[in-house]
Amino acid sequence: MNKIKLKKWWCYINLIRSIPAICAFHSTSEKNIIKADIEKWVNNFEIKYLNYPNWLYLIWFLVFYQEFRNLFYYRLKKGNNIIFRLIQIFYPPMSTLYINTDSIGEGFYIQHGFSTIISAKSIGRNCSVFQQVTIGYCGEENPIIEDNVVVSAGSIVIGGIRIGGDSIIGAGAVVTKSVPANCTVVGNPSYIIKKNGVKTKEYL
Repeated sequence: MNKIKLKKWWCYINLIRSIPAICAFHSTSEKNIIKADIEKWVNNFEIKYLNYPNWLYLIWFLVFYQEFRNLFYYRLKKGNNIIFRLIQIFYPPMSTLYINTDSIGEGFYIQHGFSTIISAKSIGRNCSVFQQVTIGYCGEENPIIEDNVVVSAGSIVIGGIRIGGDSIIGAGAVVTKSVPANCTVVGNPSYIIKKNGVKTKEYL
């Protein structure tokens, strides 16, 4: 069997195993939010030029990115539990990525979900999380993350704090106090190195 025939068979197999996911996508009440997630991932991977319909991008990300699978399943939890479990047979979730957050806004992006815990009280729109991040509890409180926040690799954000919109949590930062909007935070203990576009050094 030549390479072209193998490629065709591979495409057919992935299309068939994706039928439950496509059905779930079109039937869920979270469809518009999933569309926004797909658009965010498409833009980040710079594959908009492919000009695929949403359902085909959905298959693309389910096949190649386990991180997207976990996010997709998080969105589907409010839907049909049987279809939800059926999809996971064909597309196993990433075992080291945990999403346990009451509310995550549309356009959520996870870049390398290895060893990552996302357990915020809420996360706003168009946020991004990188690998080996911990967002979680300190005592009984967990964080609120506003819109357009980036949480970089290896950082820790814990406790009943608020991360203001359009902020960046730098790689390896440990954040236990609230961060104003439009700030870049680094270090342990964490401090602000940029606020409203102006360089500074301000401890939280």
